[in-house]
Amino acid sequence: MSVVPIEPVSRVLLRDQAVTLIRSAILSGELPPGSVVKDSALAGRLGLSVAPVRTALARLADEGLVESKPQSHTRVTPLVLRQVRDAAVVVRAMHELAVAEAAPAVTAADVTAMRAANRRFAVAVATGDLDTALAADDELHDVLLARCGNGAVRATIDRFTPAVRRLERQRFAAAHGHGSVVLHERLISACANGDVAAAVSTTTEIWTALLSELEETPDERS
Repeated sequence: MSVVPIEPVSRVLLRDQAVTLIRSAILSGELPPGSVVKDSALAGRLGLSVAPVRTALARLADEGLVESKPQSHTRVTPLVLRQVRDAAVVVRAMHELAVAEAAPAVTAADVTAMRAANRRFAVAVATGDLDTALAADDELHDVLLARCGNGAVRATIDRFTPAVRRLERQRFAAAHGHGSVVLHERLISACANGDVAAAVSTTTEIWTALLSELEETPDERS
């Protein structure tokens, strides 16, 4: 998910725009873990009334990015590694299901779009452009999610991916990125050849590699 700075927005779909901007600020660290979030202050920064901001925060609470205590405060949720890993396992399972359903129906245009996204991903990894790398990664996998057409799979991925991305942004490793370029190409080739088993197993490998990057360090375990 690409980072979008908090700034005033037009009065069209105010709640959805507020969700996107506040979520991006959390993922980028502009609103760091544990920070108190005041709806009135956010509304002022966004140029909105408080109502759509409160609705947006309620949605982000459902995504696990903020938490509210009645009669107290709303804050950005701390990063809890076990919870992030649990979310990543769910996202991996959903991507496996999406690929299993999408791979038999992938078109030549889908393959072209995925290869273009992977080229952008490779360039971004090589130059250390994390925002572009993550956006290109999303674009590649979104091709398969769209081809899958399973709304429940998409909703589950959208629900749990932000928690994973927040930690991934902190831990993104160049080695993991370069390895993902190769795995992406294997996934694309498997889909192009209609090899569903290979496409699913490669998807598992992609997400297992990410999970290994999210392991606790000795300091965190202690």
